[in-house]
Amino acid sequence: MPALRRATLALIASLSALAGHAAAPFSFGVLGDTPYNRFERAHLPAVVAEMDAELLKVVIHDGDIKNGGERCDDALFDDRLALFRTSYHPFVFVPGDNDWTDCHRTSNGAYDPLERLEKLRALFFADPRKTLGQYPMTVDTQADDPAFAAYREHQRWRIGPVLFLTLNVPGSGNNYGRKKAPGAEYLARSAAVKAWIEAGFAQARSAGLEGVVLVMQANPDIEDFGDGKGRIAYRELLTQLLAETRRFSGQVLLVHGDSHVHRIDTPLRDPKDGSTVDNFTRVETFGSPFMGWVKVDVTPGSKRLFRPTARPYVPKTGD
Repeated sequence: MPALRRATLALIASLSALAGHAAAPFSFGVLGDTPYNRFERAHLPAVVAEMDAELLKVVIHDGDIKNGGERCDDALFDDRLALFRTSYHPFVFVPGDNDWTDCHRTSNGAYDPLERLEKLRALFFADPRKTLGQYPMTVDTQADDPAFAAYREHQRWRIGPVLFLTLNVPGSGNNYGRKKAPGAEYLARSAAVKAWIEAGFAQARSAGLEGVVLVMQANPDIEDFGDGKGRIAYRELLTQLLAETRRFSGQVLLVHGDSHVHRIDTPLRDPKDGSTVDNFTRVETFGSPFMGWVKVDVTPGSKRLFRPTARPYVPKTGD
């Protein structure tokens, strides 16, 4: 066989192998709003162990690593960080309202929320280009953009034909501000979130990807948005998600926590005519007092790209 032909066939085989690898099915896990008490803290390692036993590409905690009345002390942050680092899989943390915006409460230690956010960034995103876990995964970070250098927690990575984006969008009103006018922190972070979403979808469209997964903590009142109502703190975000999803030929999955009601549905509707956006799916993770996680199976090339399955946690007898 001529050398050129052998080289050509080898190249074709190599490209085919790469394409096959990129299109391979995979799974990931999501959880959130835990631990909220001593029982949940004692049993969360067992939940992590359940996920460790699965073939997952990544595990994502979508925020609230403590309850709303618990102190936002360094020792608590250190404890949760140490636990997340034990994950066999790459582990990603997305900050929630209990983790920083609500830390001004007296019961939380009367902290400055922005100081607590910086502490979270310093601990959980010490290297914003790496995840947590025993075998960290390399990711992109918005902090590489000089215009948004503070937002280390905004991370992005690709697995096969799916792009993942994390967003610092917390519950309790998205830190909109205590007055009718939005606060400076909300405005700055919203600009960062908007740019991160825009860049992510642009990348997904350019690469011809099949799916985009967005993970944040807040329940943004999607149903009320479709009715032309909803809180102003999330309206701009949902308007952007609606437009980006409409322009994207693939599937969009939004994962969030906040309201502690596990659900899998398609709630996004256009407020102009009430039409449902069929290529948008929402997964809300379990929340205290219910423990568990959600496994999401991804099947490239399938009409139903994302297949979420609830995995409620059941303590073993005697635990």
